[in-house]
Amino acid sequence: MKHDSIIAQEGYPFIIFSLVITVLISFFGICWLIILMVALTLFVVWFFRNPERYFQDEEKLVISPADGKVVKIDDVEITGTIAGKYKKISIFMNVFNVHVNRVPYSGQIETINYHEGKFLSANLDKASVDNERNEVMIRTEDGRVLWAVQIAGLIARRIVCWLNVGTPVKKGERFGLIRFGSRVDIYLPEDSKISVKLGDKVKAGETPLGYLS
Repeated sequence: MKHDSIIAQEGYPFIIFSLVITVLISFFGICWLIILMVALTLFVVWFFRNPERYFQDEEKLVISPADGKVVKIDDVEITGTIAGKYKKISIFMNVFNVHVNRVPYSGQIETINYHEGKFLSANLDKASVDNERNEVMIRTEDGRVLWAVQIAGLIARRIVCWLNVGTPVKKGERFGLIRFGSRVDIYLPEDSKISVKLGDKVKAGETPLGYLS
């Protein structure tokens, strides 16, 4: 199923609910409340926007899976469902960013692991292991492994992933979203070359993050 509509389908229940409440309030003629609900409805529509994105592809190029700000770049050695030595890039999404996530590199989905957890502020480093999260493992054609991890935040309470294990994916495809402020961590092989720096603003499906070796 394609997910390329101008508004992410998960947003329609929220939009319809806001519209219904706005119409009901209009019968009472309270101007300031009507204006507030109209503004809220427009914000919900805008939040679930799902724009087209384009990138200039290059060999071994990894693109950003999320809109937002780079808040962490680190060499890590970890154990668990994600295990080994990686270069980790953390991208924090605030409520004003596009929240549709995109595939950072072409390959096949080998593993999807969902973990229940806390709802700490997503800009905290410990959110990577303590918060509710969804781990997506991509195996490239040459056998390399990348992980894209959707992490719930203080306000975000719903992680959506449209992928299935065994599904082939292409770089830049939409693969899910997180509602109302969150974070995405991406783990690249330790010998990858990173092309972003702390504080950089990135766009999903558009901004280069680095290159595989």
